[in-house]
Amino acid sequence: MNENPADLAPELCVLIAAVLGLVNGIFLPRTRQWRVALICVAGLVAGLVAAAVAATRADLMAFASFEIDPVTHVTRFTVLGSTLLVILLAAGPVPCREVTPHTPWKGQVRGHPRESEHYVLILLSALGTLALGASSDLLVLVSAYLLASIPAYALAGFGKDPPGTEAALKYYLMGAFLGVLMLTGVTLLYGVGRGTSYMVLRENLGDAPAAAIAVGVVALLAGLLFKAGAVPGHFWVPDVAEGASPPVAALVTTVPKIGAFAALYRIGADALPPGAAGWPVLIAVVAAVTMTLGNLAAFGQDNVRRLLAYSTISQAGYLMVPVAMAGRTDLARPALLFYLAAYAVTNLGAFAVVVATGRDDLPGYTGLLRASPPLGLSLIVCLLGFIGTPPTAVFVGKVLMFGAALDGHYTWLAVVAAVNTVASVFYYLRWIVPLFGRPAGKTPSPSGRIATAVAVAAALVSIALGAGSGIVLAM
Repeated sequence: MNENPADLAPELCVLIAAVLGLVNGIFLPRTRQWRVALICVAGLVAGLVAAAVAATRADLMAFASFEIDPVTHVTRFTVLGSTLLVILLAAGPVPCREVTPHTPWKGQVRGHPRESEHYVLILLSALGTLALGASSDLLVLVSAYLLASIPAYALAGFGKDPPGTEAALKYYLMGAFLGVLMLTGVTLLYGVGRGTSYMVLRENLGDAPAAAIAVGVVALLAGLLFKAGAVPGHFWVPDVAEGASPPVAALVTTVPKIGAFAALYRIGADALPPGAAGWPVLIAVVAAVTMTLGNLAAFGQDNVRRLLAYSTISQAGYLMVPVAMAGRTDLARPALLFYLAAYAVTNLGAFAVVVATGRDDLPGYTGLLRASPPLGLSLIVCLLGFIGTPPTAVFVGKVLMFGAALDGHYTWLAVVAAVNTVASVFYYLRWIVPLFGRPAGKTPSPSGRIATAVAVAAALVSIALGAGSGIVLAM
């Protein structure tokens, strides 16, 4: 065990940037609050550098509750990189109640009195996600859950318009309810496992009553499935994706999932004895239901943000497959970590196109490929990536996911995932086909240049990760 604060340098960089941003926002005039965005970007870049340095060191346990290992390293890189892209998407005018004709989802103004808080809340949610992915103690897990959730509730209703307020209320109520169930599970597991550390639980739960373990695990899963956007904690996803501003929708459908799946993997691999509470079967069933429900619900969506929301639910189902195989095959960890990185960059790329165009309806994307080739091509790469088309990163992630299911002797789950992958082609093509039509309406406004750059960068990274997957997996 080590108690050196430097081992948490990436998290400290994010925390310091959030505090500095909040303090500077108090004294900056409204027209200069963009400087807070620069502070947040600097903190995230410093965190990435610190994470790269930490990844070269041996694995260790920090403060008896933070595991510094490959799962933490990948979580850090993915969360920090994803949050950096979200900050870039959120930079500029901040959502408010005033409606303007150039922003279909909601009005935006410069010099918003809460602009600095907007950036700081994004960083605090990311900080909670980092702690969620590295925690190896149930009490730290709960604290990280709250830190990742509460700023996100505020961000969902930041615009104070009716759709955002409704989305924030649903988001908060479901998070609070499932969070209470999570606390109940933590209490029960602490009682029968005589500790909250994952190592202590793994040693003591083998002698505990099976029924008590099962109830505790199911209750604990309630909160983590909520953060992951998986069944049965998925109901908030489409409402928040549609009601919040697009950058916030990109955040809540991407960043919290990374920490949630890392936490789920740790529980299955480190905290529970092999086969306890029927973990593989329980998670496999949740995975099958989640991917199937997400794909079926996405078929009839004409709002692209709701379509992406149900797409993220289905992707959560695929990500649950290696979680179910934790401890059953060596492919589980690389499959989960690579898929998480691939999903994050692909989802952010798709939302970046929505931010750049300012269009929420499928017909509004007719002719986008001709009107703006970079945006059109980026969207095609991201949507085909969701399907699992080579050479995108998600393709490699799905291959690893199928391999983990087969190696873990869950052939039926691999078949369900394959059927759902084929079925998803339909609704992604509903968005891709209009891109090749004749331009309809105005081309994307110049205000979407940063978002366009983010979309192009995400598409290129997706292809690079897929093409260079051998090197990445070796690392």
